[in-house]
Amino acid sequence: MQSAVFSSLCPLHTAPDASAPLADELLCGWPVEILSAAGPSWAYVRTHYRYEGYAPTCCLTVRPEEEEAWRAQGKALILQPAADVLKHPAVSAPRVCTLLRGSLVAPEGEPQEGWQKILLPHGVCGYTKCSFLGPYPTTPRWDGLRRRVVEAATAYRGVQYRWGGKSPLGIDCSGLVFMAYFLNGLLLYRDAKIVPGFPVRPIPLSQAQPADLLFFPGHVALCLEGGRYLHATARAGSDGVVINSLRPEDPLFRTDLAQSLQTAGTVFPLET
Repeated sequence: MQSAVFSSLCPLHTAPDASAPLADELLCGWPVEILSAAGPSWAYVRTHYRYEGYAPTCCLTVRPEEEEAWRAQGKALILQPAADVLKHPAVSAPRVCTLLRGSLVAPEGEPQEGWQKILLPHGVCGYTKCSFLGPYPTTPRWDGLRRRVVEAATAYRGVQYRWGGKSPLGIDCSGLVFMAYFLNGLLLYRDAKIVPGFPVRPIPLSQAQPADLLFFPGHVALCLEGGRYLHATARAGSDGVVINSLRPEDPLFRTDLAQSLQTAGTVFPLET
C-alpha cells in the first residue's frame, strides 16, 4: 500500500515501539510503501530510498484518495530550516503546521504577493512564503553539483547531533550526507557505508574532492578543500555539525578520525 508522511517529522524505529532506537527520520511529503501492519499503531514501511523500519501510523496517510491526489501533483522542496504553513496568506493567520528543510509540498496556482498556496499529503491546504520553496530535483544536474552539495551540507552547520536524525532539529553523520545529496536530486544509502546498488562507489583517498565522502568505522563525512571535512559528530565539545581536518598542522585536526580513515567514495564521473 502506498502512503506518504503528513506529519512534520516521522520517526522510523528499529521496532514497533517508541522506546526502540531511532533508525531514521522521514519528512513531510516523503512517499513510503506500507509493507505490513505491526499492531494498531505501527506500520512496517519501505522508503523511496529503500530503507525500512517501523513508523507510527498517525504520521502516515491512510486513505487511497488522499494518496492518489497527492501523487498527481508536482512537488516543491522546503529549503528554509523551518517554514510555517498558514491558513491564509497573512503572517497573522493561524498556523496549520511547521515544515522542515527537505519536506515536499504540492504548489497550487500562481504565487500572489510573495505567498504560495500549497497542498499537503493528507489533503489540507495552506500558504507559505515563496522564498521558502525551491524546485524538487529528481535527477542531478551535474554542472556545479559539487559546489551545491557542499552548500547544502554546510547549511546544517551547528545543528545538534541526533542519532537517526535528518532535519535541522538534529541530524547524524549519514543523515547529513544523505540530505546534501537528496536536495540535489540523488538518493544515497542511509547508513555510513558503501552499498551496491546505490550511487556511491569507492575511490582512492588521494582522488577525493569536495563533495566526495570519507568513510570511517561507523562514520561518514563530506570532503571539503584543503584536507578539511564536514560531518555530524557527537564528540564532546562538538555535539553537532562541524568542520574538522585530516592535516596535523590544521587547528581543526582530529587525530582519532585521521587514524581510522578507511576509504573515500564518490558519485561523480571520473572526469569531473
